[in-house]
Amino acid sequence: MSTIDLESAAREVVRLLDGVTEDRMDDPTPCADTSVAALLDHLMGLSLAFTWAARKTPPPEDAPRPGTESAERLDPQWRTLLPRRLDELVEAWRDPAAREGMTEVGGVTLPAEQMVVVALDELVLHGWDLARATGQPFTCAPADTAAVLAFTSEAARPEQAAGREGLFGPVVEVPDDAPAFDRALGFAGRDPAWTPKPA
Repeated sequence: MSTIDLESAAREVVRLLDGVTEDRMDDPTPCADTSVAALLDHLMGLSLAFTWAARKTPPPEDAPRPGTESAERLDPQWRTLLPRRLDELVEAWRDPAAREGMTEVGGVTLPAEQMVVVALDELVLHGWDLARATGQPFTCAPADTAAVLAFTSEAARPEQAAGREGLFGPVVEVPDDAPAFDRALGFAGRDPAWTPKPA
């Protein structure tokens, strides 16, 4: 049974929200062609999708489809709604039944014990994206770093190329002796030194 808990990663995302000012909403993020507002909309959607996955509940027919996030669709009440949704996500995956059987997110079906790793990966990587885009520090718990590194390094294997498409960009070369979190970022197609504007 997986011991992964989403609270630390979710709390870090919530902490970052206070540092997201209105004048940053159109700024770029490490996710190609994704603004801060669109990234927030993605976080809003994924928090719901992975909560439904934990509960084995089909999404409503009018639920946003993964990959359709946009700045225009971001709910004006996101500062209130996103923390609430993240709390629900954490609690949903603490139910032992959430880790049993198979579950589905965005048309992808996986064993539930693997899906919670994907949820953690989404929270950590997009938390880092948000932090970088808004000029804030980012902290990742050592256990979460280890889990994300294992997940992204496996996805970076040549034989995983087909499954990687749409999930991560091309691998960014990072030194083997770099910190574990930097290596996880590189495997996930992110440059650990990314900044919003050229230095």
